[in-house]
Amino acid sequence: MMDWETYHFVDPWVFWFMLIIPAAAVWKILTIKKESTSLKTSNFDQLEGLDSGILPMLKNGLFVLRLLAIGFLLVALARPQLDEEADSYIEQHTEGIDMVISMDASGSMLALDFEPNRFEAAKDVAKDFVSGRKNDRIGVVVFEGESYTQCPITSDKKVVVELIDELERGMVRQGTAIGMGLATAVNRLRESEARSKVVILLTDGVNTDGKIHPLAAAKMAEEFGIRVYTIGVGSNKKAKTPVAINPITGDYIYDYQPVEIDEETLKKISAQTGGKYFRATDNTKLANIYKEIDKMEKDKIETVEYAVDLPERSFPWMLIGLIIILVEVFCRSVILRSIP
Repeated sequence: MMDWETYHFVDPWVFWFMLIIPAAAVWKILTIKKESTSLKTSNFDQLEGLDSGILPMLKNGLFVLRLLAIGFLLVALARPQLDEEADSYIEQHTEGIDMVISMDASGSMLALDFEPNRFEAAKDVAKDFVSGRKNDRIGVVVFEGESYTQCPITSDKKVVVELIDELERGMVRQGTAIGMGLATAVNRLRESEARSKVVILLTDGVNTDGKIHPLAAAKMAEEFGIRVYTIGVGSNKKAKTPVAINPITGDYIYDYQPVEIDEETLKKISAQTGGKYFRATDNTKLANIYKEIDKMEKDKIETVEYAVDLPERSFPWMLIGLIIILVEVFCRSVILRSIP
């Protein structure tokens, strides 16, 4: 009926129940031997008129039919599928984009107007955002006085979340190189073939370092068709910000400093690239900004996934099993009863 090499089973664990068949066969054999022993010591005068050869054979044959039916039904329950029909495909378009999160890690990101501070709050919200973008490829760039890639673009969200969690400040020299942070993100996306390419640029300050001006980096993004969403992080007035380090304890010394965000430049970057500027003054607003970006960015990318749609082949096995059961029931209730 089948070439086992061309079949695979969706639920192969069902075959464990096949052990019922040899167990039942062993039980039947032991029962027959016991009945045979009993017959040797019985009064054969009570069995006159009975064809002692045909009747046991019929009963044993019906028992074999029942075991055979169980075997066919178990194969059906295991859901056999024919691999030779694997050329049947379903085209599935996947929603997704290529994206880079470029995050400021300068000293002012330790300000305490966010809980526990701006830097940790930005990390937490970014991790939640990444976890929710199941069909996207995402990378992470970090910048202080220089910029570097913390995570190349990947579809492995677990890796992205872990690398965001491992982010630390002070990996490069101090400063705020917004232009370099954006340029590095653009460089990661420039060879992407995705229909939608996005940078989320998060900073709490003014560009004070780096060889590339933020608007020059925005021009690069525009040329490569990369949309940039900019986020200014910080309260509206003053924030408790680290200004020095205690030489004895090594702890930060905090003082209230005015929040200075170059909103004009950030607005120009987003406007030039077709993105949008956001201002986050606390944890809740920052989380809501990422939710808004998440809703805005649901474009289809050009990749197409193909899923094999293998037809089920359970029905023939089930049908044969049911036919065998009907034959067994008919023989037991009609033929055996007609034997005197």
